Amino acid sequence: MIVKKNDTGVTGNIYVGIQDFYELSFALHFLDEKDIFVDVGANVGFYSIILAKSKNVKSISIEPIPYTYFKLEKNVKINSLSNKVITKNIAIGSSIGQLRMSSDLDTVNHVRLTGSDSNSDIIVEVCDLDTIFYEGEYPSLIKIDVEGFETEVIGGMNNVILSNNLKAIIIELNGSGARYGYDENLIHQTLLQHSFKPFHYDPFDRRLTELNSYGSTNTLYLRDLNFIKNRLNAAPRFEVFGESI
Repeated sequence: MIVKKNDTGVTGNIYVGIQDFYELSFALHFLDEKDIFVDVGANVGFYSIILAKSKNVKSISIEPIPYTYFKLEKNVKINSLSNKVITKNIAIGSSIGQLRMSSDLDTVNHVRLTGSDSNSDIIVEVCDLDTIFYEGEYPSLIKIDVEGFETEVIGGMNNVILSNNLKAIIIELNGSGARYGYDENLIHQTLLQHSFKPFHYDPFDRRLTELNSYGSTNTLYLRDLNFIKNRLNAAPRFEVFGESI
């Protein structure tokens, strides 16, 4: 990865070996080369790079901010992964259109409310996941990290969420949706209605523990547990700083 000082979307991988350790470890154990992984709010792409290179999965890496997207593309190219990682310089929402976004806040760039007068704001194109996957093969795992706009992303993936292919969602629900008037508990309820439940994954013993609700950062939502557990138990180990996991 190309990493510069203050690239907080990726520097944790240098310090601890894997940033988002529990969630990414789940992905490394769960996915195989037949799967599609989608990263909504990819930043510079460390999820997609690691999973495409380690697990040979097809990754769709979506990042709306042009400068961040430029760094994402460079990371794909230096790893020779252009045939495995598809990059899209768009935002994801509930429908096709345009949105105003901040562009100078690194990993916390977000959709601006109407009336923002920041000189750094930009207009970005928006698409929904149902349109992206119209008549296409659906993903097995989706990661959603869009700084409070998760309600809109979920609202635009009605067909995707009904697909039997989709087994897991990693989603950040940290209260940021309140800036748009969204109740993130409704996302939790929607996922429950589609047979997803929240879990914590311990990669050292490959144990899933069901949670009562979502956490304050990333939460792992899963369905079709027998399928997932079989995948987890059969997956080869990976190494981080000499530790076999």
